[in-house]
Amino acid sequence: MQSSSLRLWAIRWMAAAIVAHLVVGMLLPWFADAAIFSGYHRGIETAFWGANVPPQAHAQQIWWISLFGPTVQSAALWMGALAWIGARQRSAFAWGALIAGMLLWAPQDMLVSLRAGCWDNIWIDTFALVTMLPPLAYLFWVDRAQAVRA
Repeated sequence: MQSSSLRLWAIRWMAAAIVAHLVVGMLLPWFADAAIFSGYHRGIETAFWGANVPPQAHAQQIWWISLFGPTVQSAALWMGALAWIGARQRSAFAWGALIAGMLLWAPQDMLVSLRAGCWDNIWIDTFALVTMLPPLAYLFWVDRAQAVRA
């Protein structure tokens, strides 16, 4: 695959990941208590409360997840702006900023989740890293190499 078509594929992959973040962020406040997420909620609630989870704890868990939706939406907007700059200007800095954001977020998020015994979050974070860091690293590398040659 030519470098230009691989670059385009990586940009499209990142755009899809960013759109996924935006859509998930938009849906979380509306569907945080949907039955499909009951196992996820149970895992978190059990990590903190054991087998006897008070109804107020479940309500608070739904509130936190709902509140997290707008945060994910905002992150998607910022990620989209950086990706747009990176794609249009071949800016290694923009790709590097996205990489730095992920490397700042993920270890902290994973550590907090590990301390609480919330393995579902660890798997979600790992999925995000595995699916987003390789194309970002490629884009950083290829755009940086072009800037150095110019």
